[in-house]
Amino acid sequence: MYTTNCMVCKAQSLHRFLSLGSTPLANAFLKKEDINLSEPSYPLEVLFCNTCSLVQLNYTASPELIFKNYVYVSSTSDALREHFRGLAEEAVKLFIKSKDDLIIDIGSNDGTLLKEFKKFNVRVLGVEPATNIAKIANSEGIETINKFFNESVATKILEEKGNTRIITATNVFAHVADLDGFVKGVYKLLDDYGVFIVETPYLVDLIQNTEFDTIYHEHLRYYSIQPLKILFERHNMKIFDVKRVPVHGGTIRVFIKRDTNHEFEEKSSVKEFIYLEKGLKLYSVERYLEFAKNVENIKRDLLDLLKLLKSEGKHIVGYGAAAKGNTLLNYCKIDTNLLDYIVDKNPHKQSLFAPGTHIPVFPPEKLLEDKPDYMLILAWNFADEIIKQQKGFKDAGGKFIIPIPKPKIV
Repeated sequence: MYTTNCMVCKAQSLHRFLSLGSTPLANAFLKKEDINLSEPSYPLEVLFCNTCSLVQLNYTASPELIFKNYVYVSSTSDALREHFRGLAEEAVKLFIKSKDDLIIDIGSNDGTLLKEFKKFNVRVLGVEPATNIAKIANSEGIETINKFFNESVATKILEEKGNTRIITATNVFAHVADLDGFVKGVYKLLDDYGVFIVETPYLVDLIQNTEFDTIYHEHLRYYSIQPLKILFERHNMKIFDVKRVPVHGGTIRVFIKRDTNHEFEEKSSVKEFIYLEKGLKLYSVERYLEFAKNVENIKRDLLDLLKLLKSEGKHIVGYGAAAKGNTLLNYCKIDTNLLDYIVDKNPHKQSLFAPGTHIPVFPPEKLLEDKPDYMLILAWNFADEIIKQQKGFKDAGGKFIIPIPKPKIV
């Protein structure tokens, strides 16, 4: 479905500034028997709203197609588990008043965050649309509803569990197709002192670091604070605090309440973030046209580097069969002519083939067998963790290529 109106302010003043071509869904990995079949692809184009400054995709793929059978699991990253531990500790300290308080995580995946909350002996509940991933969470003792969250799901939870003290949505809010229904559901569930905590990749980091590979069909919107403020105020809610956290290449943690909740005063951070965004000209389309040129430069420089190394007879592999990696590979047209294979810790991706490029995915142990010369870190947001884990590869003479914000060898 093509976008004709802004998803936040409903205006039609949309300007297309970037096209990454027509690509398959970033997590639509293929089995071996499927790689010769027709593979669907969808436009990957990005728009800027001249009215509220929201950055959003031009085309929305079916949420059921993207999420019902999902291959991403949170628990495979040590850094992400540590991040969730910190989030749970902060949220409990600031907002929990009783052991009877309920915490709901929307888009809860395999329950990694809720496991951290559960350590504080509070009630937890997950809502996760991916059937296979929700099954994992339930099997590990995290009660999880296998549904897309919306107002009707919120009503059912309210009837069965009562109001909620904390609702979290980490790296999920940008994925939501029915944004208004989602926010209405959150409003309905929160109690008088309830807080909605959103973590979402920050547009400032995306633009400043040219993180174009974080653009894929799951991520319908790329948020700065101003359009979020407009969205929540339209639903009688208010942002009262904002923080930056380093996970996923740069993320904002946004704290939201009902506007009838007077427990928490608005902090200066809200205005400070808007001031920052204005200073960086994120409310003007010219900034995004400049970004698009930078994207083209990265494509050129990365391809030049990989082709040079291949011409010297070097063997190059990828690390991290991440969604962002598939955006980069498909946009840059990097296939098995340049990259021998990809390794990933996630067993759900191993023995599959990357969408579009059909690069095979293996366990990391294959690196010790083959001893390739270079490793292109596709999951560059976890580069420090990966480099630390791959000491054996480095000690054997292997070198790392980090593609973002500018291709470099380390």
